[in-house]
Amino acid sequence: MVQPVSFAFSPCPNDTFAFHAMLHGRVDTRAYRFEPRIDDVESLNHDALRGEHRLSKLSFHAYLHLAGRYTLLDAGSALGYGCGPLVVARGSLAGLDGARLAVPGELTTAFLLFRLWSAADVDIHVARFDEILDGVAAGRFDAGLIIHEGRFVYPRYGLERLVDLGEWWEAETGLPIPLGCIAMRNDGGGDEKARAGDFSGIIRSSVRYAFDHPEDSRDFVRAHAREMDDDVTQRHIQLYVNDFTLDLGDTGRRAIQTLEEMARCRGILEPA
Repeated sequence: MVQPVSFAFSPCPNDTFAFHAMLHGRVDTRAYRFEPRIDDVESLNHDALRGEHRLSKLSFHAYLHLAGRYTLLDAGSALGYGCGPLVVARGSLAGLDGARLAVPGELTTAFLLFRLWSAADVDIHVARFDEILDGVAAGRFDAGLIIHEGRFVYPRYGLERLVDLGEWWEAETGLPIPLGCIAMRNDGGGDEKARAGDFSGIIRSSVRYAFDHPEDSRDFVRAHAREMDDDVTQRHIQLYVNDFTLDLGDTGRRAIQTLEEMARCRGILEPA
């Protein structure tokens, strides 16, 4: 009997590229049928707080708040080097104190990294990730914390980079930056560990298929991408879909542990 599984992920090219095969019959999904829900990552973070989906893409920041209710899968994560969030502005700022800063969500890993990097007293404005560049360029915000495709296109908006939080993280830790993961809602029962293994294996097969057949997902990726430039889309996929997407491994798990320890040390997460 086929079991339906709600699977929430973002419209970003790395997700649609990685998960296309398992949604479209290209790989064996065993006894499961995955039903997609596609939305921006902060919406997915809040969905997870309500336990709405069996599988969900989450910011690692959100996952750290939910670790008792969700199981981190070994496959499907977004980690890497040179792929961190950026803080951008129309020009150089004397400082960020008092600045109107647009952020893509208070549960995003980008916002967690900003809080770890800066103690500035900023005026936070939450905005959809794909609305921040326009908002900064139009003067509605003094600066913006950008993620996803934004790192490739911000110069088009006449903006300047103030800091690359990925570079800061790598200098501090020497580890890849953990941005997002796939997590399974814990529904109870003795087979949850096996179920998580099943889901990880299916996702891994989907990612491998995507690597081997990159053209197959092109229309699906284009249909959901916020930035329609094919070159930007391809650079996005190449940066965010990598060996860590196939398997977190020891290095990936050490990066996640380090992020958690730093957040607890700063009082952003409660002590364990």
